[in-house]
Amino acid sequence: MADSQALLQARFGIDLPGTEVPDAVASLLDRRVTRRYTDQDIPDPLLNALLAVAQSAPAKSDLQQFSVVVMRDGQRIKQIADWIGSMDWIATAPVFLVWCGDMRRGQRLCAMHDMPHANNNLDTVLNTAVDCALAMGQFIAAAELAGIGTCPISYVRNHIEKISPLLRLPAGVYPIAGLTVGWPVFRRPVSMRLPPSVVVHQERYDDSGLTTAVESYDQRRHAREPINSPKNAEIYPPRDGITWSENVARQLSIPERFGFSAYLKTKGFDLA
Repeated sequence: MADSQALLQARFGIDLPGTEVPDAVASLLDRRVTRRYTDQDIPDPLLNALLAVAQSAPAKSDLQQFSVVVMRDGQRIKQIADWIGSMDWIATAPVFLVWCGDMRRGQRLCAMHDMPHANNNLDTVLNTAVDCALAMGQFIAAAELAGIGTCPISYVRNHIEKISPLLRLPAGVYPIAGLTVGWPVFRRPVSMRLPPSVVVHQERYDDSGLTTAVESYDQRRHAREPINSPKNAEIYPPRDGITWSENVARQLSIPERFGFSAYLKTKGFDLA
């Protein structure tokens, strides 16, 4: 068995008695985000294998409603990095994947069989997004096992009006997230997560202990990972001692990507 408590202590900052981590999944608990990459390329056979693993993820009703655009052209990757602006390290990744929800394939399949495509609604947006997220998550897990680092980039949706034409995304296809892929220069520390007592609910939802649990988590996390770049500093003045929960509130208090629904409507989604 893996050293369960060492892994759990690193991930949560607390002991979790009664939890043991099998060796087969220990590396998943030890997953790290990677934001600095070596110059070494990712061989096509290895990347193809990881993408095959991604396609092995669960899919809603076997509809398989996602696509992924593989980018290796450094100039095109840098163009996306420049649009985002605050993540210049994106341009150092040898591979950038853009994971997309895909309704178009289902529409074409209906057309192949002379049937109408009657599902272009909000539920389809959710289904395509979930299919895509499950595949991306499986890719990330497989990459970690292979020693490859990744980092999801939701900011591709901040520049969706530029990235979509760059990738020639047709109606029915929309970007959900980017993913940098490469060999890590170094392994970052494990990011501390909320205690399972906040996230895992038994039989019914109960967040009555949220405030106390989060306050303790804030203290543990601040001691290990103090926040040096608080969110929305141009609106809320930065100060010392900002906690994780306050930083979350700073981000969630300002609308983000409020044009996303309008964009989806231009892509043929009804959203009703």
